Amino acid sequence: HVQLVESGGGSVQAGGSLRLSCTASEPAYRYDMGWFRQAPGKEREGVAVTYTRGGDTSVVGDVKGRFTISRDDGKSTIYQQMDNLKPEDTAIYYCAAGARAHMYTENNYRGFDAWGQGTQVTVS
Repeated sequence: HVQLVESGGGSVQAGGSLRLSCTASEPAYRYDMGWFRQAPGKEREGVAVTYTRGGDTSVVGDVKGRFTISRDDGKSTIYQQMDNLKPEDTAIYYCAAGARAHMYTENNYRGFDAWGQGTQVTVS
C-alpha cells in the first residue's frame, strides 16, 4: 500500500489560514486522493478530493468556498488550502488515497484504502 504523510497542521485564530500537505510514497498520479477530518466525538467526514482522471477536484460540505484542494504529481503531493477558518473546523485532518476512489458527499465515499496518520488543526 502507498504510504501517506501529512504536514501543515497547527493552531490558528478564527479567520486565519493553514495549508496542509500530504506526500505519497508512490507516484501520486496513480491515485485519487482526498482529505478527511474527524472532530472529537464526531464521525469522520470527507472534505475534498482530487481525481487522477482528468484532474477533477471536488470540495464537499460546509467548507465549500473556504477550502481548496490541489495536487502536484511531480512531487507526489496534494495540498489543502484552508481559509477563513472557524472553530468548528477544529479536527484531526487525514489524507487518504485509493486507485479508484470517489467522494460523493462528506458522508458518502468509497475506495480510500490508504490513510495517513493525521495532523491536528485547532481553530480558536
